[in-house]
Formats: sequence, structure tokens, C-alpha cells
Amino acid sequence: MNEKIHICVIGMGYVGIPMAVVLADVDNFYVTGIQRRSLRSGWKIDWLNQGKNPFEGEEPGLDELIAKVVRNGKFHVTDNYENVDNADFILIDVQTPVDLDSKIPRYESLKEVSKKIANHLKKGVTIIIESTVAPGTTEKIVQPIIEEESGLKRGKDFYLIFSFERVMPGKLLDYIINFPRVIGGGCNEANERAKYLYGKVVKKELQVTDTLTAELTKCIENTYRDVNIAFANEMALLCEDFNRDIFEIIKLINYRHDRMMHYPGSGVGGHCLTKDPFLLVYGHRNYTENRFKTDILLKSRELNDYMPKHMVELMEDVFREKHKLVDNIKVAFLGVSYKANTDDTRNTPTENVIKTLRSRYHSHNIVFIAHDPYVKPRDYNTTELTSDFDKAIMGADVLMFTTNHKQYYDIDLEDLRKKVRTPIIIDGRNIFNKKIVEGHGFIYRKVGEGSKKP
Repeated sequence: MNEKIHICVIGMGYVGIPMAVVLADVDNFYVTGIQRRSLRSGWKIDWLNQGKNPFEGEEPGLDELIAKVVRNGKFHVTDNYENVDNADFILIDVQTPVDLDSKIPRYESLKEVSKKIANHLKKGVTIIIESTVAPGTTEKIVQPIIEEESGLKRGKDFYLIFSFERVMPGKLLDYIINFPRVIGGGCNEANERAKYLYGKVVKKELQVTDTLTAELTKCIENTYRDVNIAFANEMALLCEDFNRDIFEIIKLINYRHDRMMHYPGSGVGGHCLTKDPFLLVYGHRNYTENRFKTDILLKSRELNDYMPKHMVELMEDVFREKHKLVDNIKVAFLGVSYKANTDDTRNTPTENVIKTLRSRYHSHNIVFIAHDPYVKPRDYNTTELTSDFDKAIMGADVLMFTTNHKQYYDIDLEDLRKKVRTPIIIDGRNIFNKKIVEGHGFIYRKVGEGSKKP
């Protein structure tokens, strides 16, 4: 390897930014981030070049690291693909969403980037796809585009690897550095080059396999978690019918050292779990003989997508019990991001709760407002959004807790009771204790806990 290594990271999001700055902190690595200029995200270019962190949530160490590598001249961001010309490594970290209706991958960004970099490749460059893709995508889609556009051949003129990210908002740097890295290259030379790169920043094992196995590993890993959450959600619904608390039961189960049951909630959000099962199914249906029908993962997805609707059902249960109409009311949503203490709103359950309410009560007079201490209006336009907690809850008839931000655990319930108009709490994240909340005069419903007194 050359003494000075030039790296391009394409896509400045939750994966690309932390990956870029971690690499830029290596002595002989110089990193260029490439970000498309757009009305929605083009501001990131200037923001990052000033050494600022564009994420509002809690990301330990990220602020300082971005400032450091920019100050040291090791990292800058542009929208110009000519910077690819001298790259020794190219990391692709663009979004690979799934169409909500057809459940088919939308690879517009992946295909566009593949074409653009193909026109700027130097021989011997190593290209690594970190974005999650359907099994078979690297060889069936990305490789043909690059080879056709560039006239170069994989394994001879350039090296192509799939090595997926495992980041989690709130722990971006930690997961890059302290999680094992799976490397799926097409040949030994490709794997050795990827091992050199990641070996500089990853403290855990570098596990080498083939490209398809690496793609399957990523999709199955996330699908496994989605299926386990679906089981927890189904057991939560079952416990509601038994009039018992699923969280007490999970605690009793997890006292066993060899059990770790997941937790239920108001829904599954984020960029990965909501789409990776569909990527797995798509790859299976399109790149295999498809003899086996994948039932469990699709039914799990359906159940997890149902949970935001169940939040509305819990609200409706209260209204029926109190003989109150769902009309002329104010509903406050506490938490807009899909994960606590972050600003990531991708596929947030809160949005699906709101969509359900609007579809069922579109002709009713309902005022919607959302509160979040981290999310900015540029990333959320479903309802009015405020960072002022009192503004959100003042005069509210229903408080929907859909995200468990840390500040919600310290709410003064006595003060809260005085400020709302109707004392109804729908808890989707096990934030409150039923006896304590009801002791302050609230009508309380929680996902996974029966409403009647035992």
C-alpha cells in the first residue's frame, strides 16, 4: 500500500459520516466525503467542512472527532466525483430503501453511484459496499454496472467487496470500532485489501467470507432481530388479554443467564429492520430457484407494522370506557425519532400512529402536535413539532409516548396533571409505572399490560 492512502466515502448519513471520520483519524489516511447537494441534505457539506456534527442526538465522541479530522486537514466533503480519480478505496454508504407498496428494493442511489464512480476509477482501486442490499446484488447489479461503464474487470483491474455496516444511532463510533467486521470479497487480494483498511480502525475480529454469504449475513442478522421483536409484541398483546404485564414476565424470563427476550413497543422503526426482511425475500425470489416459502419473517413484519395501530386501539379503548368522543381533542406525541435520544426519524412508529388516527378520524376536529428534544423540523413534517415540552402537553387530551427519550422518565406527574385537559396517557415504551401514574389521576394504557385491576 502507498504511504498516503486516499479514501472516498460516498453518502454522508448515519453510516458514511462516522465511518469517514474514524478512517480519517488514521495517520496516513486522507478521506473525502461525497454528498449530493439537494434542498434536503445539501447543507451537510458546508456543515461538515466547518467541523460540525449534523446529528442532533447523543453521539459520544463524534463531535470531537469530526472537529479534529477537519482541523487536521484529514477530512473534507464535496459533491464532486472527480475526487474519486485518485482514490485507493471507495466506500459506498448510500440508502437502499424498499418501496412501501411493492416491497421491491429501490436502488436508484446505488445504481447512480456505481455509474458515477465507474467513470473515475484508477486501476487497482478497492470498492466496498457498506449499504445493506438484497443477497445477490453486488454480483448481479453493482458489478455489471461498474464493469460496463468503466471497461475494467473485477478481480483484475479493481476489487469489489461487500462489508456491511452495523451502526446504531446513539452508538455510531462504538459499533464501528468495537463490533466484528464481516468482509465478503471476490478474491483473496480483495479480502486482504479490506482487512488492511478495517484493521486500522476495528478492534474486533475481521471475518472473511464470500460476497453472497456476507450479504445474507447482514439481512438475516437484522431479520432475526425483527422476528424476535415480533414475538415480544405478540406476547404483549396476549398478556393484555390475560390482564398481566409482559415486562414483568420478560424480567422473570431474563433472570435466566441463557435467555434474553426482546421488548415490545409502539412499533419498529429505523432504516434497517423495517426493510431488510424484504431485501432477503427479494434476493431469495429473484436469485434462487425459490423452492422454500418464507412465512415467518413476513408475518413478523406485518405484526410489527401493526403495533402503531394498536397504540390507537388503546386510546380508543379509553374513549369507549369513558364514553368520550374522538372529536374536538388535542393529541400530543411524545417522541418523534424511532430510537431514544437520537434524531433519526426514518420509519418512525410515531408517523404511523398519526397516519392511523388521520385515516380513522379524518373528518373529526383533532389537533396534532409532536414533541422531541432532538429532531429538527427539517427532518419531520407530519405534524407541528416543538422542542418545548409544556407547549406540546398544555391542554392535551391524549399523551402518546412513542419514544422513550430519557427526559420522559423524569416528568413531574403532578405538574403534568395540572397542565393537560384530559388525563390520558398511552405508553408505548414502558416508561411509567401504572400504579404511580394512576395515583396521580391519569387514565393509563400501556402496550403489554392489561387495563383491569388484577
